[in-house]
Parts: sequence; C-alpha cells; structure tokens
Amino acid sequence: MQPHGIQSMLKDGYRHLSGLDEAVIKNIEACKELSTITRTSLGPNGMNKMVINHLDKLFVTNDAGTIVNELEIQHPAAKILVLAAKAQQEEIGDGANLTISFAGELLQNAGELIRAGLHPSDIITGYNKAITKTVEILEQLVESGSETMDVRNKDEVVFRMRAAVASKQFGQEEIICSLVADACIQVCPKNPTNFNVDNVRVAKLLGGGLHNSCIVRGMVLKSDAVGSIKRMEKAKVAVFAGGVDTTATETKGTVLIHSAEQLENYAKTEEAKVEELIKAVAESGAKVIVSGGSVGEMALHFCERYKIMVLKISSKFELRRFCRTAGAVAHLKLSRPSPDDLGYVDSIAVEEIGGVTVTIARNEQGGNSISTVVLRGSTDSILDDLERAVDDGVNTYKAMCRDSRIVPGAAATEIELAQRLKEYANAETGLHSHAILKYAESFQFVPQTLADNAGLDAMEIIASLYTGHGSGNTKLGIDLEEGACKDVSETKVWDLFATKLFALKYASDAACTVLRVDQIIMAKQAGGPRRDLAAAAGAGAEED
Repeated sequence: MQPHGIQSMLKDGYRHLSGLDEAVIKNIEACKELSTITRTSLGPNGMNKMVINHLDKLFVTNDAGTIVNELEIQHPAAKILVLAAKAQQEEIGDGANLTISFAGELLQNAGELIRAGLHPSDIITGYNKAITKTVEILEQLVESGSETMDVRNKDEVVFRMRAAVASKQFGQEEIICSLVADACIQVCPKNPTNFNVDNVRVAKLLGGGLHNSCIVRGMVLKSDAVGSIKRMEKAKVAVFAGGVDTTATETKGTVLIHSAEQLENYAKTEEAKVEELIKAVAESGAKVIVSGGSVGEMALHFCERYKIMVLKISSKFELRRFCRTAGAVAHLKLSRPSPDDLGYVDSIAVEEIGGVTVTIARNEQGGNSISTVVLRGSTDSILDDLERAVDDGVNTYKAMCRDSRIVPGAAATEIELAQRLKEYANAETGLHSHAILKYAESFQFVPQTLADNAGLDAMEIIASLYTGHGSGNTKLGIDLEEGACKDVSETKVWDLFATKLFALKYASDAACTVLRVDQIIMAKQAGGPRRDLAAAAGAGAEED
C-alpha cells in the first residue's frame, strides 16, 4: 500500500506524532514523571533513591544530578530537563533538583491550561513575562549587607554554606561545613574569583565515622611508597612523568655479544649509567623522587643507596595535582633536574588510617594550593554521599566568591515570589495572565514538598506561610525540626541568590522549550536488532 501524508515523504520506519494530544501532552507527561522522581529527594528530609546503573554499580543518594545522570533517560523531552539540570550543576554545582522539579511543575500547570483551551504560545508569553518579573522580585529579596563578604571569614562561609550541605546531609551539616570551609579558605587565591574547585580534593577511607574526618594541607595518595624509605621531612622533590628506569634509546638495534666477559661489561655499563642518573638527581638536592611510570629494580636499588624516597603515581591527573602541591615541574625522562624545577614539601610520610596505607604530602607554608578532606565512613555508599555533600559545599564556596548575595531559604523566598506574582498576574490583562497565575502557583510545590518529605501537614504549613507573608514578614519559612513556620533569621537557613536565580531561569527555559514542540518525528534506530532481541533469537536458534 502506498503511504500517504507525511509518511510518503520520509523513509520507512519513521514515526510522526503531531498535535496537542500526541506531542505536547505526551512530552509534558514524560517531564512530569521525571520531576516526580526527583521531587521526593528535595530538601533536608529528601528521600534517597537506589539506582543500579548499566555497569551494575549501586548508587544510594538524594542528589538529583547523580540520579538523572545514572538513569540514562531516553525520552527527548525529559532529556531537555536533564540538560537544564546539568547546566545548573556546571554553573553553580547545586540546585539541580530545584531546576528539574520546578520545570516539571511548570509543565504540569501548562498541561492544565492547554486542556482548558489556552494555546501553548499564550502560555509561553505568560511564562516569559513571569520569569522577568521573578528576577526583579528576587533582587528585592536579597538580604541587605550580604553583597559585601570576606570569603576568608569562616563564620560567614559556613553561614552561607549550611543550607546547601544540609540538603544532602541533614544533621551533619555543622561538621561538614566546618571541614569544607577550612579546606576552601586554605586554597583560596588572592583574587577569590579565580578559586578552583579542583584544588579541594576528597580522600574516602573506610572505617571510623564522620567525626574522625580531618583536613590535610596538601595531598593524600592512596598508595604506599616504593622501597623501604617511608618518611622525609623538609624535602625537595623531583618529578619524572616517564618513569624511573633504564632509559631505552630512541633507535632500535641488535647487539652481538661474543663472550661472557662482554655480557658482563654490557650489564656493568647499564648499571653505571643508572647509578650516574640517580646520583645526579641526589646531587641536585632532591630527597624524594615521584614517578609517573614504572620504577625499575636497579633504579630503586640506587635510590635506596642514596637515601632517596620513591613514590609512584600512575594517574596523570594526580601527578599534575602533586606538582601543583609541591610546586614542581615534571620531567619526561630521568635526568638531572634544574634547581628551579624541583618542588618542596614540608613532610611526606606513609601513614595508616583505618587499616588503609596512604602517603600524605603536607605543605603548611608556600605551595599550599591543594588541600584534602579525608572522609571516614562505614560503607562506600555513605562515603560517596558524604563526598557529594562536600562537593556541594565547595561549589557553593566558588559561587559565593563570585556573588555572595543571599536570599531567605526554607521556602520563604518561593512563597513571597508566589504572592507577588499573583498580584502582578491580577493586574495584567489578556490570556497570558492565566499563565502568569499558574507560574505563581508553581512556586507552592517547594513548601509543599518540604512539608511532605518531613511528614508535616502541607496545607496547614502553606496557609500559615501565606498569612505571615501577607502581613509583611518576607522572611517567614518552614522550620522542619519543629514542624512550624519560623523566621529564617532564627533558623539561619539562607540560600545563595545565584543558585536560586539560575535554577529558576533554567527551569523556565526548559519548560518553554518543551511547550514549543508541536511535532515529534522519530527515525528508526540505526544498527541491527536490539541486543536482547538478538540474544533471544540466538537462543531460539540453538534450541532448534
């Protein structure tokens, strides 16, 4: 039968969906499903998700960024929300959950308007006006005096970091914030806007508990030293990226040996060459050699003789960080290093922490450009989750180095935005005013979700918040511990202005992008039959 309509234009196997029901509503439903997954993980009382990825690796976390990354979402519309969350994660490092959940809420409300007869273009116009107004209101809600901040003042740093860390590790935020603040302040450059997140490392060691965690000013390597020398104080360091071994010549050749004496001489000259190189390194003043490749037996023997400590770092990224810690320059092959290329460490020692052998390179003064947070915990899953909390804290520090403004947290900002946007919507005329009203209502999902996740009565909480904000208290938020509404000045829950701003912007952009789609045209997937079908077919053939 001859295909007709759009199918006649496309290759076989294409699928074409168009119209409100087929395309727009289906897209909205897919995004709604995704936001339902992440929403229950929002806030300090957020529930964990257990995700087992395609490599059978287990993730137990309430971090939305990790969840959506490991879920491998296929639906094209839901992927747009995932991309928005990734953009938020890269820009700020926190707030991915708010981005996905808010975008899902906006789309759900848009679905209601579409069913009521509104055209998607009217909704998009309304949403665009609403986000412009939201940014305007958000700037008015900034706490006065918060724009000036000393990023080296630990109390101020912890004050701004608490909310971000508490959303991952509620109840342990004080310990984690203190650790992260110390680590970040240690490596903060003279110009704070150049702060590099990569300079705060995390070493996860099984055993003990969070109270056993500590900060090391320098680097922690999860490996032992090569050889018998395990400790050096105030040592110069030579780094060789290519390894410490007999150097192979660039040209290949064959040596013909006629007698045992010639063989012995050949071995001796090789030995003498290695000794000469190691002696040259020792004479340059280096007491520690760090190798990026293999360490030969003969080279190690001479290192022991000249009392040189040898470390092996296989990862080139770790080697680069070590060079940054010690202020060294990596040489490609074994040779005498110049004094300028040598690094320096106050101490480098092999220690045992909780049954794990680690090498700790400390640098108290000079090149303290890297600090390591040593995390302790009972299982790998707990350590991974603690690392994500530390990661959020470090990213928040980076964000506050650029913009230290804060807004009230604990849903106080959202309720205030909802209230003011409703007033704005009532003053507007035209069909898009319905969309602005729905945009305002979408903010209610934050207090509702926080209350639901904490097991509180959401309707009662939202009513109390609206009453308080109606009488002019813009800082009234939810105190999840007492289950009542309280001023955030007392509970000390503040969010970074930048986190909120980008999350709401990205969510609105993602929602409008999905609403603009009115047709879906899908090509047949390339390649042969799917793996599971091929396996089933193979099994069937064997049985025959």
